Amino acid sequence: MRPAPAIATVADDFNPLAVKGHNAPPPSDFDIIRQEIEDLYEEAKNWADGEPIQSQEMHDAIERLRESLHEAGKRADALRVEEKKPLDEQVKAIQDKFNPLIQPKRGRVDMAKSALDALLTPYRTRIAQEKAAEAAKVAAEAEAARTAATEAIRASSGNLAAREEAEEKLADAKKLERQAGRANKAATTGLGLRTVWRAELVDEAAALDWWYGERPDAFRELIQSLADESVRRGVRKVPGFNVVEEKRAA
Repeated sequence: MRPAPAIATVADDFNPLAVKGHNAPPPSDFDIIRQEIEDLYEEAKNWADGEPIQSQEMHDAIERLRESLHEAGKRADALRVEEKKPLDEQVKAIQDKFNPLIQPKRGRVDMAKSALDALLTPYRTRIAQEKAAEAAKVAAEAEAARTAATEAIRASSGNLAAREEAEEKLADAKKLERQAGRANKAATTGLGLRTVWRAELVDEAAALDWWYGERPDAFRELIQSLADESVRRGVRKVPGFNVVEEKRAA
């Protein structure tokens, strides 16, 4: 059996990062905890070499090493929180200063814009509807003129004067079609309105069937996360799932 490596212990008066020379600055708290974790990590590599635990002694040594890593990690995280605290306070102060002005949906800019949009939208919508009606009217006139011109050309066969008149009608119809195009552009652009699409659920069963076919992986991830959450809450029977009990090192 592989001999169990000894768990490193550090005396109270021993500095693992002691440097040569009397003028060198002392190691920082981060340097100390980093060295401790690096040493424990290297020791864990010695143990985690693929060989299973063969004895209680070996188990206890690995357990102590794991506890040492856990405690060192907690101290490192506490140091991280402490070091970034001044930055967090600065960020919060900046956010608190600007939020009353530009916070999404709640700042003065968004609130004022929303109130003004409530005034602008009905007016712009009415203008858009009027322009759309005018565009539809011009388009109908252009279509009627084109149909009449086409019939006139067909009827003018063998009659030169009638053909000339029909060609004039066709030219007029094309002018109306260009006017209709301009009217349609005016009715659909530069209105100060934007189109917003939203999905409104009306048939849950149909939606579930469609999404399962469209995004099966995402659907499975969703139901797996819901099942895992239920099991964590103590549910032991989840339709469509086997609830499996496992033992893991704590």
